[in-house]
Amino acid sequence: MIKIFGHYFNRRTLLQVSFDLFLVSGVMLYVLLVHDLEPSNSRNLAFVQAFTMAFGVLLINAGLGFYLRVHNRTVGQTYARAILALCASAVLAGFIKLLSPPSELLVVALVCVLVLMLITRIYLTYMTPREYMRQRVLIYGTGKPAKMVGGSLKASDPSVDVVGYYASPNEVKPEVSAWGVLEVTKSISQVADELKVDEIVVALTERRGGSMPLRELLDCKLRGIRVVDISTHFEKTLGQIRLDSVSAGWLIFGEGFVHGWVKSWVKRIFDIVCASILIVLTLPIMVITGILIVLESPGSMLYSQERVGLNGRVFNVVKFRSMRSDAEKDGKPRWATAGDSRVTRVGRIIRKLRIDELPQLFVVLGGSMSMVGPRPERPYFVDQLTQQIPFFAVRQSVKPGVTGWAQVRYQYGASVEDAAEKLQYDLFYVKNHSLFLDIVILFETVGVVLLGKGAQ
Repeated sequence: MIKIFGHYFNRRTLLQVSFDLFLVSGVMLYVLLVHDLEPSNSRNLAFVQAFTMAFGVLLINAGLGFYLRVHNRTVGQTYARAILALCASAVLAGFIKLLSPPSELLVVALVCVLVLMLITRIYLTYMTPREYMRQRVLIYGTGKPAKMVGGSLKASDPSVDVVGYYASPNEVKPEVSAWGVLEVTKSISQVADELKVDEIVVALTERRGGSMPLRELLDCKLRGIRVVDISTHFEKTLGQIRLDSVSAGWLIFGEGFVHGWVKSWVKRIFDIVCASILIVLTLPIMVITGILIVLESPGSMLYSQERVGLNGRVFNVVKFRSMRSDAEKDGKPRWATAGDSRVTRVGRIIRKLRIDELPQLFVVLGGSMSMVGPRPERPYFVDQLTQQIPFFAVRQSVKPGVTGWAQVRYQYGASVEDAAEKLQYDLFYVKNHSLFLDIVILFETVGVVLLGKGAQ
C-alpha cells in the first residue's frame, strides 16, 4: 500500500491508473501534435482533448469497477464490461472530436489503444502470475485481534500472503488456526528475515507486562520491514478506523483531523463548482423526475427534513419524494429498509439510481452541505446513536455530504449496528479528508450509481 495525500492505494491499482492515463493521453498527444497538422488544431486544444479523453477513460473504467482490488466477476463478466467500456470511450471520443476537424488517424489510434488497454486489464486481472506484486505479512499475536486482522487481509487484499502468527508470551490460548501459529524458538526479527516478511502487524490482546519485544521490532523496522499497529492496519487496508481497536488517545495524539481555513475554503470552492456543473447537467433529469412523482402519487415532488450538520447545527435537507406522503403519519421516525412498502414505484427507481439525492446540490450551494462528507442524520437518530456508539459525534466536525466514504464503501444502513459500521468509514474520512480524497470518492460514486449498489 502507498499513501498519497492521506489516502492509501494498492500498488497494483496505481499501476493500472497510471498505465491507462499515460497510454491514452500519450497516444492522443502524439497523433494530434505530430500527424494532425491542420492550422486550426492548436497545441492548446490538443492538450485539452488528450487529457479530457484520458480522464474520461479513467472515469469510465472506475465506474465499471476495473480498479477494484477485490471483485467477484467472472471472466465473461469482465469481457462484457470491457466491451461496454470500449463503446462508452468511443462515444466520448466522438464528442471530443467535435472540438476540431475529424481525423481518421486519431480515431484508429484511439480504438487500437483502447483495445490494448482493455486486453491488458483482463490479463492483469486473471492471468498475471501469483508471484508478481505479492506482499508477505507476519501477524504478531494469536488472540482475537490477530484473528480479526488475518481474516480482513484474506478477504480484502488478494495480493497479500499471511505467512503466519507469532505468539506473544502473554497469550496462552490461541484463537487462530493452529497450522498458522509459528514456533517461538527464534526471535521475531529472525523469523521475519527467514520468511522474507514485508510487513508486521502488531495485533495483541494485551500489550502490558513485557509482551512487546520493542528492540526486535525496531530492528525489523530498521531493516526495511514495515511495522504497524492494529489501528493503522485497518486504516490502511480497509479505509476505516475500527471502533474495537482504537482509543481516544490514538485519535488525539495521532496524525490527521486537521481542519484549517485554507482547507475549508478550497473545499467550499470545489463544492460550488461541482454542484453548479451537476445542476446544469442533470436539470432535465430533475424536471422529468418531478413530473413522474406528481403523476404517480398525490403530494409534493420534493420533501424537506431536518438533519444534523456541521458542529451539531440543524438544517433542512431537500430530496425528491420517494415514499408515500403518509410514510410517517404517526410522527415516529424509522429507518428505511430493503423492500420498504412505503416506497413508491418511481421512488424505487430514483433511489436505485440515486436521482432522489439530486436536489441536495442546491443545499450544497447554500453551504449547509458539501459534495463529499458523512451522511447527514436526523436529530432523533443522532441523539440515539451518540448515546450508543462511541465517537459518533466526531463525524459532525465536518460538513455532511451528498456522497461520502461510508456511502461508497458500505451498504445502506438501517440499524444501530449498520450505523456503527459506517461510522468506522466516517472516522477515516474525518481523519484524512482532503481535496484528493474527495475526488477519489466522487470517482467511486460513479461506480456505485452505475452498478446500483447499496440503495434501499
